[in-house]
Amino acid sequence: MFIDGQFRDSRLGQEMDLIDPSTGQVFARAQLGGAADVDAAVAAARNAFDNGPWPRLPSPERRRLLLALADAIEAEIPAFAEIDSVNMGIPMSSAKFIIGELSVESLRYNAGWMGKIGGEVINTATPDTHVYTVKDPIGVIGAIVPWNSPLMAAMVKLAPALAAGCTVVLKPAELTPLSVLKLAELVQRVGIPAGVLNIVNGVGSVAGQALVEHPGVDKIAFTGSTAVGQGILRSVAATMKRVTLELGGKSPVFILPDADLDRAIDAAAAAIFRNAGQICAAGSRVFAHRKVFDKVVAGLAERAGAMAMGRSLDAATQLGPVVSQRQRERVLGYVEIGRGEGAEVVCGGQAAGDAGFFVQPTVLASVKPDMRVVREEIFGPVVGVQMFEDDDLDRLAALGNDSEYGLAAYIWTTNVSTAHKLARRVKSGIVLVNGGPALDRGVPFGGFKMSGWGREYGREGFEGYLETKSVSIAL
Repeated sequence: MFIDGQFRDSRLGQEMDLIDPSTGQVFARAQLGGAADVDAAVAAARNAFDNGPWPRLPSPERRRLLLALADAIEAEIPAFAEIDSVNMGIPMSSAKFIIGELSVESLRYNAGWMGKIGGEVINTATPDTHVYTVKDPIGVIGAIVPWNSPLMAAMVKLAPALAAGCTVVLKPAELTPLSVLKLAELVQRVGIPAGVLNIVNGVGSVAGQALVEHPGVDKIAFTGSTAVGQGILRSVAATMKRVTLELGGKSPVFILPDADLDRAIDAAAAAIFRNAGQICAAGSRVFAHRKVFDKVVAGLAERAGAMAMGRSLDAATQLGPVVSQRQRERVLGYVEIGRGEGAEVVCGGQAAGDAGFFVQPTVLASVKPDMRVVREEIFGPVVGVQMFEDDDLDRLAALGNDSEYGLAAYIWTTNVSTAHKLARRVKSGIVLVNGGPALDRGVPFGGFKMSGWGREYGREGFEGYLETKSVSIAL
């Protein structure tokens, strides 16, 4: 654990094996924390917020410390990438990009907001009054992050929270705690005050639940499954904590007949096979016009077959393993469900390799809207391709919107009018047209419907860690 500026042994006294998903072999052990560790971490964060210097530092000083932390991470990108690659299975090339372009730059971007967001003077209907608003940091943040991109997922929450003047108790996924523990070493090194960042590794049902229920926590920022997000909402009702939830997705990819087909198929393959499909915004439902349907299916299958699958540390690897044996069984179980429902397995659908947790990239055709493989989040390299027959954008949008989720949508067309019209009709928090970036630190990211509450990234992500206070003075 990392509590009040120091590494400490867990009070729970339990450990778990960490397994390299490329080999299936144990390569490390990690301590697991419990309610007592969470109590200590929250007490440290509470004291650092209520009595410490962090929320009271002039914004230039706090900015200097966060920029120093960004520089320290940048200097060790290869080491962080190797840790996440071995711990989670993401290919090294992807890990380096994610840590450099998203983790490091998230710190720099959010540090730039300090001193630039304030309140306003309000003209009121009451004479002889002076009314203004101020923006205060919320307080102690309980950040709970998933395993699919460990350091980046943590930084999405840490960067705006720390920049806003909050203190944080971070619970990483128990499968992938190592890169954030290395981050704690850098937090010590650059001189961020004790208690500002605290880390309690542990299982969600123990450490995570203790953090959600803790009365000393002012906000929960969670990324993970919709089911767990719903449980968090039920738990925070007693304390009325603020909540940001970035949850699941079943994102549609619309390929219209006038699309640049090679680019569209390349991007559709990347949207589902990148990180072995373990991405909340994965494009797992492809809708292809009947004029290009066969080419899209064949193109996806061709690209799936050409992907270099291998150990995450190998430079040539394009497709690494899924994170665990349990996850592999889940993904392959969905493929079998799809077969049973009548889906055609065009390619893939099997485990791969002699060791590790590899799943062949899989393309399903002949899928229908009511199939479980179409409606439920698989979180693996499995895509279903459906045909649409006409050019009615209302009907096409209805197909894409026929989901409990609404996180991302992808549109491929060379007609700018069609792009704008369809984007307006799609019920998704982010719509990407002809290859727009899925994650940009300046662009708000979050979902409609069961895909979550609130936004991360951009100005909205920073303001999510501030409260508005109104001050009204009789003159």
